[in-house]
Parts: sequence; C-alpha cells; structure tokens
Amino acid sequence: MIKKILVIAGGYSNEREISLITANSVIKELNKNRKYKLLLTEPNGNFIEKLRKFKPNLVLNLLHGRYGEDGYIQSILESEKVKYTHSGVLSSSLAIDKEISKQMFLKNNILTPSYFKFEFKNNFNYKNLINKIEKKLKFPVVLKPINEGSSVGVCIANKKNFRHHLMSLERFKEILIEKYIPGREIQAAILGNRKLGIIELKPKRKFYDYKAKYSVSAKTEHLIPVNISKKNFNKVNSIAMKAHKLLKCRGVSRSDFRFYNNKFYLLELNTQPGMTSLSLVPEIARYKNISFMNLIEEIIKDASIDK
Repeated sequence: MIKKILVIAGGYSNEREISLITANSVIKELNKNRKYKLLLTEPNGNFIEKLRKFKPNLVLNLLHGRYGEDGYIQSILESEKVKYTHSGVLSSSLAIDKEISKQMFLKNNILTPSYFKFEFKNNFNYKNLINKIEKKLKFPVVLKPINEGSSVGVCIANKKNFRHHLMSLERFKEILIEKYIPGREIQAAILGNRKLGIIELKPKRKFYDYKAKYSVSAKTEHLIPVNISKKNFNKVNSIAMKAHKLLKCRGVSRSDFRFYNNKFYLLELNTQPGMTSLSLVPEIARYKNISFMNLIEEIIKDASIDK
C-alpha cells in the first residue's frame, strides 16, 4: 500500500533555507522507494487547504526554528487530527525556549551554563548590565536569542566588543546572556528510546556557529568515533536520554554539549535536527550502520498525534 506523506519545509523562520535543503535530501532518499507518494509544501496561508485536499497518512515535519519547531505547526496538525513526525506541542515549545528548558535541566540536576535573561528596554543601564555580568558570569559570555535554532544570532562576546554584539541582537527583544564554557563540542543523538551515539566537532571558526554548521567552506571537522573514555561516553549519552525524556520528546533529538574539566554542560536540545549532507544525526546513524533511508523510516514510523 502506497503511503501518502505531506512533507512540510521552508516556512517563516531564519532557518528556511536549511529546512528546504533538509527536505530535498529526504525527498531524494524517499523517492528511491516506490511505496511513498510525496508532496512538498510550505506552511503558508493555503496550508490547511492543501493538507485537507491531499489527505496524507502523515506529515513529515522538516521545518526548523520558529513556527515549525516551537509547537505552532504541531498544534495545527493536532487540531486537524493528522499524524506528524517528531515531538509534540508541549515538548517542542519547551525545547526551543532556551530559558525554560535550562530551568528544567537545572531542576533535574543536568549541568548547564549559568545565565540570565536580558530584555531590550528603552534607556537600559549599560553600566549596570556590565556589573551584573562581571558579578554573576564573568567575561567572555555567550549571547543568544531565546527562541531560535541553528545558532542563529549566537555570538561570543568579551568586555571590549560586548556592546557591539549586544546591539546586533536588539531585533530579538529578549536574549540569554550565558557564561562561556570553553572545551570540546560534543553532540549526542537520541532516536526514540535508543541512544544513537555521539560526535565531536572541531570548528575552524570561533565556535560551532551557523556558518560552521551549514557551509562546506567552513571546514568543520567531524570526529567519529570520539576520543573519550567509555565512562564519559556512557555519561553523555545518558544525559542526552535524560533530557529527551524530561522534555517528553518523540522521534529524534540532538543534544549539544560542551565538555570541560571532565564535566558535560548541556547547551540545548534540538527536537528537529537537520538532515542535510552535513547534518550530524545522519552521520551518527551512519556510523551505527543505520542508513539514511532507515533513519528517515524510523522517524516516519513514530508519527502520531495526541503527544
């Protein structure tokens, strides 16, 4: 029996381009298998009309960032009672909100960098902000929008260039100012109830930013297997699984860590990690002898509603 799948990608977030690249990679793979009838669409003003007309067996959600990864599109699909992939409304909204998810991590003994929220208000006191940073966090610090993915807007600032970086993020209205943790960049993937494994990144840039993630020219090194003790390998996988379950994630998730002084700091959890040729979850799966097709099909099998 042919399975009708509505693939949604693109959208309105800052990650629209990456979402479409993800969709093209996935569609190209699924087209190798004749049991799928695919339709690619963007969640525009005619989305519900297209959804009802196509009558898919399920929706393969390949959106990234706001409106696609934050519970918004998930709530529409729940109301239409159409099965969809990845995490549900609440899990998605919790994971993309860096402040709320960090609060949950801390309450459940998951180490994450110290931080505070900053809101851009008229005539804020810059000197007081600097004093607060020096007292609570120390420089350098990481500045990041609260509800964006793919390192959109993320920057590392020292005292000298702090004002420049701060004002470059004014459009986001509120951001997190977070203690900078040096060390190794390690990412862990979870698929359903399985610990898929980990990968280490060595960016040529200052950190694993948007360009380091998605540009071949950035020449980020992907190291797998990771040179790490068995104890720490098990530990980071267990933390990723704990976070996945804590936020009640479904399907696949990827947790981003810094490893410093023999401690893992969870930076954030991604409920819709990328599936491009440079993406990490397919690479981790490949190392575990899980083909790209099998990975996609496992995500499809998990599609459901009421989650």
